[in-house]
Amino acid sequence: MVKIIRSTILDAPLDAVWDVLRDFNGHDRWHPAIATSQIERGQPSDKVGCVRRFKLEDGAELREQLLTLSDLETTFSYCLLETPVPLLNYVAHIRLMPVTDRDATFWEWESRFDTPKGREAELGELVGEGIYQAGFDAVRASMGLEGT
Repeated sequence: MVKIIRSTILDAPLDAVWDVLRDFNGHDRWHPAIATSQIERGQPSDKVGCVRRFKLEDGAELREQLLTLSDLETTFSYCLLETPVPLLNYVAHIRLMPVTDRDATFWEWESRFDTPKGREAELGELVGEGIYQAGFDAVRASMGLEGT
């Protein structure tokens, strides 16, 4: 099993960052890899159990299901249902916490998944850098926080 943990600090209030990340169907507005996204069956994007179907910029399609969402803890978890990339049993968790010595937000993004034997490092790099770090950078840019 591969475990990926990435974190960053955004120089923005927790509520502002949560407003961006809380929308389970909003990642196409900020993540550079996502072309389009929609929640299946017209469900709200904050309903636990809802499924988002999205296309990547390269045309690949994925489906993910929202497993948990807590406004109190500013966390959510989701899993991959369908993906062309062999990330098996993939479950991810996003957690935001306030940085108390300034008006900033700590963001942790982690996941665990299985891969075909021998592809652990390659797919771990894809998730850690190509998804998580790219997401951190994109949210920072979309919120006008570049250089922070």
